[in-house]
This record gives sequence, structure tokens and C-alpha cells, in this order.
Amino acid sequence: MMGKGPMTDSCVSHARTLLRNITDVLAQNDLFTGFDCSKQSVELNMETDTPSVCAPKGSTCTGTTKAEFDQKSCLENIGEDLLHYYKFLAAQPKGLLGPTVQLRALMENCFPWSLSTDLASKQAPADSLSTFDERLSLCKVLKGFHVRTITINRVLGYMNSGEHTK
Repeated sequence: MMGKGPMTDSCVSHARTLLRNITDVLAQNDLFTGFDCSKQSVELNMETDTPSVCAPKGSTCTGTTKAEFDQKSCLENIGEDLLHYYKFLAAQPKGLLGPTVQLRALMENCFPWSLSTDLASKQAPADSLSTFDERLSLCKVLKGFHVRTITINRVLGYMNSGEHTK
């Protein structure tokens, strides 16, 4: 994945499935009883620079025109984001197993270097989120992951198209 060539169709497919899974989880009313998750703020992973380093060459989103696309840096940032959210999801109740499994598949097939050996042994708690604050926090982080997954999908599609090499 760290080369200059296009992203594989398989990686694009894994990312799309992950986005659908996260969208479905956010639509689960029973998970967020007592509040409207769609009206809550977004909590993004701010420890990576994925949106800025993955902006296509020629884009002016940051106010300056980006001359080049650094695929290696972009993929590294995406891998760090995926690892961050994987750790978060793995610590959640088993009800979030779908996105966790799909996220792991994306990481194993497209970002294998982002996985660390200690992740395989972690088990999600069997019981559901008990407190209002836990469910509210889950909502906000999932909304942030949803936003970041949209970015990742766009970037992988951009790399899959080969436009970044022109």
C-alpha cells in the first residue's frame, strides 16, 4: 500500500462497507435512547492530520493550493486514525461488533502495518453501555469516526482513480 500506484478495489470496497456499518450504528435509536444523537456535537481524533495531508494535489481547501500529494504520509495518517478508532470500538459492548469487524478487515487487508499484536487479545465487554454519559460519549466519537470515514473513503477513491499520480 505504501507505493505510488493506485489503491486496490478491495480496499475501496472495505472502506465503503465500513462507512455503511457506522452509518447504520448511528441510526440505532435503542443505542441512544434518551437523546437525539444526530443533534450532538462531533468528537474527532485530533492526533492525526489526515484531512490536510490527504487533500488532493491542486486543492485549495486549506486556503493555499496544494502542489503535491504525499501518499505515504496520507496512508500513515489514515492508519493511525484506523488504529485509534479500532481501539475505541474494541472497548465497546458487543453491539458494535459490525463496525469493529469491518474496521479490522480494512486494517488487515489495506493497512496491515497499523495493527499491533496486542489488539488481537482484547475482548469487548459483554454488557451494554449503562450510563447516559457513556452513550453520549459513544455517539459523539462515532459521529467523529463517521466524518473521518467519509474522508478516508474519498481519499481511497482518489488514490484508486490514479489521479494522484498525474
